[in-house]
Amino acid sequence: MSVLDNTSTVLASGVRLTVPLAFAACGEYVAERAGTMNISVEAMMLGAAFTSIATASATGSATVGLAVGVVTGLVLGFVHGNLSHRVQINTFVVGLVLNALVLGLTSYLITINEFVSHQVGMLSIPLLRDIPIIGGPLFAERWPAFLLLLLVPLTWWLMERSRWGLELRAVGENPQAADVTGIKVNLRRRQALLWCGALAGLGGAYLAVGEVGSFNQNMTAGRGYIVIAAVIFGAWRLGRTLLGCLVFGLSDAMRLALPALGVTLNAQLLVAAPYLLALLAMLMFTTQHREPAALGRPFERGST
Repeated sequence: MSVLDNTSTVLASGVRLTVPLAFAACGEYVAERAGTMNISVEAMMLGAAFTSIATASATGSATVGLAVGVVTGLVLGFVHGNLSHRVQINTFVVGLVLNALVLGLTSYLITINEFVSHQVGMLSIPLLRDIPIIGGPLFAERWPAFLLLLLVPLTWWLMERSRWGLELRAVGENPQAADVTGIKVNLRRRQALLWCGALAGLGGAYLAVGEVGSFNQNMTAGRGYIVIAAVIFGAWRLGRTLLGCLVFGLSDAMRLALPALGVTLNAQLLVAAPYLLALLAMLMFTTQHREPAALGRPFERGST
């Protein structure tokens, strides 16, 4: 294969691996701007991946499976929000428990069930797909990937131009002041978690019925934590967050592509590369950029 062919192959793999991260990152970005460090994004992606392939196998429709994956993410977002805000359990504890619960439950269920492989269809844009190097990777993908063209600007508009987004940013920066103005702080944070759940569910479902077509144990393999790192890498800005997803996706693609291209490197180092990159990004950018002032802090009316 020529250098151009190799480059196109790596780029295609990188784009496919970036898409589920980008879906989830659009949701995590909203949750964190509202002041919620949503650790359970990993559970949302993994749970959605399982239910999407299980539903697709039962119904014969990958599209129905994709929709059920979104609903699964919504349910987990609802559970997280209510345990954190109504029962007032520490949000980090809730997130970690949900991650462990979903991992254990899906690991068990996959051993007692057999699922038929299903994938959503391809969508190829004429002329654009013929552009050298980037045409195939960008313009010939599974059709849900193109939903990002709608969801990314919609997420930006909601956060930066809508009243709802203004209130989310207010509760993420100063929830006490937002409460004084009449904004229901914990309600807005639960709504942000639902948005995050829906998009993380879409990302997990895409991973199962879009990218792979099946489910295996611990399928997300820490991608939820990489999404959190991407938001930090992006300094809580949507464009930079998506750039971080692309960086992590390409790093993962290199791990898969280099051995196939005959490049010999330490196998353990290749496996660890995306996670090392995520760790380095968190270490570098958390000290250089200011996160939302109330990020990770629970809100109680009357507290200061």
